Amino acid sequence: MYAVIFTAEIGSLDEQYYEKAKTMREIALNQYHCQGFNSTFEGNTEVSISYWNSLDDIKNFKNDSSHQEAQMVGKSKWYKSYSVEVTKVIRQYSYNNS
Repeated sequence: MYAVIFTAEIGSLDEQYYEKAKTMREIALNQYHCQGFNSTFEGNTEVSISYWNSLDDIKNFKNDSSHQEAQMVGKSKWYKSYSVEVTKVIRQYSYNNS
């Protein structure tokens, strides 16, 4: 399993951003085999982590035309800066007290 960690300094988020983020999440999960997606904001920082079975799935999502469009708008409008890290998950465990 792989994790993609997206960290951004927020510029200006608008309604279009939230709609596009929802669409991108749905495309990743339904078309490119994304296994999970988590996002959080703190101050002017956004951190999103998505989980994938293969590097090919990550590459195919990155090259998706809707994702390419979102990246262009993100660079010109929504983000001051961002970084992307692709990592291999070497261990995973959890706890659930329900």
